[in-house]
Amino acid sequence: MYNKEQLTARLDMWAKKKNLAGVSACIMGPDGPEYEWAYGVRDARGTKVDADTMFGIASMSKSITALCICILECEGKLRLDDPVCDYFPAFSIAGQPREAVTLRHLMMHTAGIPPMEPLEWSIAVNSPGRSDSEWLREMIRTAPNKMDTIDQIVDYIAHCGYKTLGAPGEVMSYSNEGYAILSYVVDKAAGMPLEAFMHERVFAPVGMTRSILDNGFEDALALSGGNLTSLFEIVDGQRTCDDDWSILPPFRGCAMVKSTARDMAAYYRMISNFGVHEGVQAIPRRAIELLCGAYHPLTELNVMCCGINKREKAGHIFCEHSGGLHGVSTKGGLLLGEGYGFAVLCNQGDEDMDELMWCMYNAVCGLPIDESHRWFNPVGRTFSSPEMIVGKYVDHEGMPSTIEIIEENGAYTRIRDGAKSALAYCGGTRFLSYDPAKDYDQGVRHEFLIREGRAWGLRNGTRVFERVE
Repeated sequence: MYNKEQLTARLDMWAKKKNLAGVSACIMGPDGPEYEWAYGVRDARGTKVDADTMFGIASMSKSITALCICILECEGKLRLDDPVCDYFPAFSIAGQPREAVTLRHLMMHTAGIPPMEPLEWSIAVNSPGRSDSEWLREMIRTAPNKMDTIDQIVDYIAHCGYKTLGAPGEVMSYSNEGYAILSYVVDKAAGMPLEAFMHERVFAPVGMTRSILDNGFEDALALSGGNLTSLFEIVDGQRTCDDDWSILPPFRGCAMVKSTARDMAAYYRMISNFGVHEGVQAIPRRAIELLCGAYHPLTELNVMCCGINKREKAGHIFCEHSGGLHGVSTKGGLLLGEGYGFAVLCNQGDEDMDELMWCMYNAVCGLPIDESHRWFNPVGRTFSSPEMIVGKYVDHEGMPSTIEIIEENGAYTRIRDGAKSALAYCGGTRFLSYDPAKDYDQGVRHEFLIREGRAWGLRNGTRVFERVE
C-alpha cells in the first residue's frame, strides 16, 4: 500500500502553490474507495469542501456521452460508422461528401471540423450574470443567433466558410461541436433524452448517486442537498466567487455533468474493469472496448480514443481526460485493466490539475511521487528545417487567436496574441512552450502538420491552428 500521508502532503503543497479555492480528489481501488482528500472551500462563506461536494466536471462529460453511444452500438440501435447525415440530413463539412463523416469521427475528433465559435457564442449569449469583458462583448456582437439549438450548430458547420482540416479520419482536432451533435444522436437512437439515458444506463448501474447531466445548476443543487460548489476565478490577481454556471443549451453532452470525485473515480474504475462494477457487468464489455480498447493505438505520446485519451508509461496504460469552464478545472483517469479510477475536481477556472493527478498515479504505481507524466519532452538537439514551420497560424474558437513562430540562430519563439515564450524541440515536428521560471509549468504542446515541405497547420494542445499568409 502506498504512503497516504506523503500523498496528502504533496496534494496540499500543490493546492497551496496553485492558490486553489477548493478541490476534491478520490482514488477508487479494486476493493472500493482507497483514498479521499478534500481541500479548501466551496463558497464565499468559507464552507469546507468535503467528499460529498458536487462540482462541474466540464469536458470530462464527453467520455460519458461517448459511452452512451457505444452502449447503443452494442444494442444494435446505431453503428459507430453511421454517417452523421443519417441523423442530421443538413450536416456537411466543406469539400467532403455528405456521407463521409461518421459518428466514430465525431467521437474521436477526426471529422475535420476546425476550431470554431459556436460553444463560446452559446455560453456568452445564454449564461446570465457574466461580468462585462472584451470577450463577452465580442461574442455577443458576433453571434449570428443564440446558438441554443443543435440545428443552428449543424447549419453553422455547413456554411461557416472555414476550410476542412482534412479528409475524415485524417487529422485530430478537438471539437465541442461534434459532441453537441452526438448528444442529440443519443436522443434519436435511444428514444429518450440523453439526460435520462445517461442516468439509467451509466449513473445508476455504476452507483453514481450524486451525478447528473444538468444544463444549468438547479437540478444539481437539489440533488446535492445544497452541497454544490460555487465558482471561483482569479481576475487581476484577486479571487472572485459567483454562482453563474455556464449555460450552453445544445452542448449538453460536451460539458454539463455535475458530480463528485468519488462518483467519477467509480466511473473510471468501471472503465478500468471493462464495464464491471462491484462484481457485476454493469456496462457491456464491448462498449468499453469501443471506447478505449485495443483497436485504438497505444503510444507514450497519448492518443485520442472516444472522448478519452490513452497512453503508456512504466508498463501501465493510462486513460484520462481533463475539463475546464468558468469556475471549473478537472481531471479524471484510470489504469486500464488494473481496477483503479482517479478524479480531481476543482472549483476554480483556468487551472491545471495534472500535477495533483500525477501524484495519485505515482503513489498507486510505485513511481517517485513527483514523477512527471508530460509526454512532450525536450530532446536536446536542434530542429533541422525551420523554414517549414516559421509563420503565423490562427484559430477561430471564440475570439480569433494567432500564434506566430519565429526563429533566430536556431532558437524558436512562440508569440500568441502578443505574449512571447520559448519553444523547446521534442523530436519529430513536436515542440514544447513553457515558462522555465515556473517549475510547475507543464507547458503547451505543439505539433506542426507538414505537407509538401511546409507546415499547413499547428496543433496547439488539441486544437489545430491553420497557417495564414
